[in-house]
Amino acid sequence: MANIVRRDPFAIDDLFDDLMRGFFVRPMHYPSEVQALGHVKIDVKEDDKSYTVHADLPGVKKEDIHVNIEGNTVAINAEVKRESEQKEGEKVLHSERYYGKVYRSFTLGHDIDEAAAKAKFENGVLDLTLPKKTTGAAKRLTID
Repeated sequence: MANIVRRDPFAIDDLFDDLMRGFFVRPMHYPSEVQALGHVKIDVKEDDKSYTVHADLPGVKKEDIHVNIEGNTVAINAEVKRESEQKEGEKVLHSERYYGKVYRSFTLGHDIDEAAAKAKFENGVLDLTLPKKTTGAAKRLTID
């Protein structure tokens, strides 16, 4: 025999539970200039000798990008500058183009050989080739 469970659709506890369950499950989205500009999307690949990083930096000029490498930490700084061409008698009614600074820092599993690292910027994508630092062979100590 099947069990029948009675449920009051207007019970406060059930409504609150349903509301909270839906609230935390749905993704929250806050569109703003800070969110659109503040996150550099990257892909990181690894092989035996190096890391390859592809970073999306649309609207950025090559001279406005700075990459710093310290040990196994890589930091990418970039600035999008607003260039306004406003003619006399013209006024801006609406503008969605953004400007400002972006920053992304990440840590890799091995130290990077800064002297051999290479960077290329083309079509809004920064490509970094980051060779791993070779570690000297382990030295075995002789016990006297």
